[in-house]
Amino acid sequence: MTSLTKKIGLSYPLARRCDQVDDYFGTKVADPYRWLEDANSEETASWVNAQNQVVRSFLEPLSSRDAIRARLTELFDYEKIGSPSQHGDRTFFYRNSGLQNQYVLYVVDSAGAEPRVLLDPNTLSTDGTVALSGTSITDDGKLMAYSISRSGSDWQEWRVRDIASGADLGDEIMWSKFSGASWLPDNSGFFYSRYDKPSEDSALQDANKFQKLYFHKLGTTQAEDTLVYERPDQPEWGFGGSVTDDGHYLLISVWHGTSPKVRLFYKDLAAGGDVVELLRDADASYSVIDSDATSLWMTTDLNAPLGRVIRIDLSKSTAGAPHIVEVIGEAEETLESVGVVGGSFFLHYLKDAHTVIKQYTPEGTFVRNVALPGIGSAGGFYGKAEDKTTYFSYSSFSRPDTIYRYDIASGTSEVYCQPKLKFDPNKYVTKQVFYASKDGTQVPMFITYRKGLKRNGKNATYLYGYGGFNAAMTPSFSVNILAWMEMGGIFAEAGIRGGGEYGQKWHEAGTKLQKQNVFDDFIAAAEWLIDNKYTSCAKLAIGGGSNGGLLVGACLLQRPDLFGAACPAVGVLDMLRFHLFTIGRAWTSDYGCSENEAEFKALYAYSPLHNIVPGRHYPPTLITTGDHDDRVVPAHSFKFAAALQAAQGGDAPVLIRIETNAGHGAGKPTAKVIEEATDKWAFLLKMLNVPARKWRRI
Repeated sequence: MTSLTKKIGLSYPLARRCDQVDDYFGTKVADPYRWLEDANSEETASWVNAQNQVVRSFLEPLSSRDAIRARLTELFDYEKIGSPSQHGDRTFFYRNSGLQNQYVLYVVDSAGAEPRVLLDPNTLSTDGTVALSGTSITDDGKLMAYSISRSGSDWQEWRVRDIASGADLGDEIMWSKFSGASWLPDNSGFFYSRYDKPSEDSALQDANKFQKLYFHKLGTTQAEDTLVYERPDQPEWGFGGSVTDDGHYLLISVWHGTSPKVRLFYKDLAAGGDVVELLRDADASYSVIDSDATSLWMTTDLNAPLGRVIRIDLSKSTAGAPHIVEVIGEAEETLESVGVVGGSFFLHYLKDAHTVIKQYTPEGTFVRNVALPGIGSAGGFYGKAEDKTTYFSYSSFSRPDTIYRYDIASGTSEVYCQPKLKFDPNKYVTKQVFYASKDGTQVPMFITYRKGLKRNGKNATYLYGYGGFNAAMTPSFSVNILAWMEMGGIFAEAGIRGGGEYGQKWHEAGTKLQKQNVFDDFIAAAEWLIDNKYTSCAKLAIGGGSNGGLLVGACLLQRPDLFGAACPAVGVLDMLRFHLFTIGRAWTSDYGCSENEAEFKALYAYSPLHNIVPGRHYPPTLITTGDHDDRVVPAHSFKFAAALQAAQGGDAPVLIRIETNAGHGAGKPTAKVIEEATDKWAFLLKMLNVPARKWRRI
């Protein structure tokens, strides 16, 4: 890899072109950078190292980096505390003192006792790349099953900790992924899901198939675990096992891909017997929220695209024939989830992409609307049936999580924990606008910025989106975005189709053969910001990660004239081969698959890797990925970067930043988050030509 191609003032590593050509229903598709899919080859490693040298040579001389890093470090350095939970006499909560790479789990053993550290992931590695990825605490607060992930991987390693002593027991479980742990009431063991052990060299790339549900008996080896449920005839099905609070039933949620439509099976743990396939048609979303000896309460969008609450009477149901009673009907808002605590149901709704909470009785009688501090996002309202109070968190674009204690009977709340800030949130304003997409659909967008901003078309703007997998883009606080706004930048977040902002129909309107709607919505958001003088093409950057990386990749290719810069992160960029790696086949419920002719044509029409035009002028682009990303394997970004660098006909840089010992994003250490944000903002300040007097405000 010593030969370099000299171009536009940068020396890009020479990416060898191979002769790989695939035939899709008579369409010949070249894939000249197929060799970059081999993450273990010396040639790929050499290319990655050379690309990182190029990006470092471009970014490190930028004069803004030191000031940005210093301010990000200062802003991140505040105490962060999560909502507490009660198990037996003990209270558990997460805390980060400020700049710790990972949150620390604390326990309070009894009322009035001092908190003590139960598990500190920062002690598990020198660079903070081992993260706590899951916990399950027994009802009596005596034992905790917990999982860790390494270097951002989705693979989980489960252990068991005695909470009184803080010592780990001998139990160890490997090769679990996309799984929680659910204890039996007597603490004798727990249910979890896992895959077969992959080959060592391909653990981060091999397709994940044939997940199985197991029971682990405490004090035994993993080899002795009991297989509870599997489906050899359904290699793509996944299973989530959870025990009802009374220990009567094991509920088995059966997922296929990322579709919200699931199956629900159960096993009577009290009476024994086989697994009952209660809901076996995958005709809607179903999520159990409560139970008793004869009934299951759950949310569903069956015959209710915006969601409702139903009760299934098990005594009157048979396999495939559930006896359904509506408890709380469909509302005007989108039902996201339900918290159950203290004899009340707390329904979490989305109204134009911000949170509304409504309190009901389990019989479906409305109690009250829960007062929230403003237009933002709230979460929580969980606990035990006997609890008199519960907790919830609230945040917005300019305010980090504040934890509130809520009195269930009176409906009053008080601040339980509020962070001490190093900025004034009152200096920022958020407004919500609605704009017309290409087909006339009205799409919501949040716009946040410092007060006093002038709409003169000269403001550096960062437009963010996702648009997939039923995920709603709601107000949330980000230190990284705050730093951008401190430098005078505007942050805009578009609630485009494919997400969950308006329920089932909104999601489906951005999937498979209708995926182009997602890109049209995002492009229309950019045009609206320009038309309304918030910014201009030269001052507008777009960003997004994962499915949002696909969004950015597709839009920068479809409208390269519209954007001043683009930042696709950990993106799905090869739409013809994504299904061949790790959990990629699960995404076919949203994307479709190139093995289907009609879906191939739709995918090929927008796939970022396959729509790069040689010689076209593309905007400055900073691609980011992690070398341990086993959700969206880094080959997507590698191949896209190589192709875009070779095709670039203008003088704008095309760079790829490859983080080592990092994955898709979950569990990323604070230090790495700061460094990546520093590089991104410095890149955008340079590319959008933001004057030094602007960024020096920080």
